[in-house]
Amino acid sequence: MAFSAFRGLFRLASAGAMITAFRSLNTSAVDAFIRNQYGGHLQYLTIQGLFIAIATMLIGVLTDVIPPLRHGGLILSDGPASLRSFRRSLFIAAMPLAVIISSIYWTLLVFFPDLIIASDVSATPEPTSSDAAPVPFRLPLSIDLGLHAVPALSLLLDFLVFEKKYSRKEVNIHVPVVVALYAVFYGLWVEHCASRNGNIFPYPFLTQNPLKVRIVIYAGAAFLAFGSFKLLNRVHPR
Repeated sequence: MAFSAFRGLFRLASAGAMITAFRSLNTSAVDAFIRNQYGGHLQYLTIQGLFIAIATMLIGVLTDVIPPLRHGGLILSDGPASLRSFRRSLFIAAMPLAVIISSIYWTLLVFFPDLIIASDVSATPEPTSSDAAPVPFRLPLSIDLGLHAVPALSLLLDFLVFEKKYSRKEVNIHVPVVVALYAVFYGLWVEHCASRNGNIFPYPFLTQNPLKVRIVIYAGAAFLAFGSFKLLNRVHPR
């Protein structure tokens, strides 16, 4: 019981930290600019991944608080079991997405900041705490961490501590299908948004490259996401 309570509190706190970080964006000067663009915040893979991570955590909380529906000694409906199954399916998208977002963001921020940080308000704004960003785009480090670190770290801890590892069939069939479909979806979506926003993408490294290179980037990110999931599942202790 204590373990279940701790798990529920961890998931609730993680979701709360992510929600707080997103809500804090509306205090920044860049928020209005992003909202006025076609696609708004949902142009950003960061925000899509954040929403999926929040949903994954909150569904996890529900599995800990909703009891099975019983009548006498019979279980009429095991709601938590259905939620757990749905959550594990959602986790297939949530965890690799969060890991790839965090890995790419912090790597570029440290070594190639011009590829992830917009230079002015007419370019592609990516909220960041980096000193290299112009004043309108600077955010407190706590918000930057809430957007670009908490999703990956919380999902990783949740997976390694509270969840069972995935079967070989799930890893070799379900995961690559989900990852590939999401990569295609995001690629088409962000290309469509850019076409409506003057061929300006939410991330400078996309704006600075032609379509052929962008397709390679989408495919490469999907490959890395699948590889990270497979590796994490392999090192899972249970």
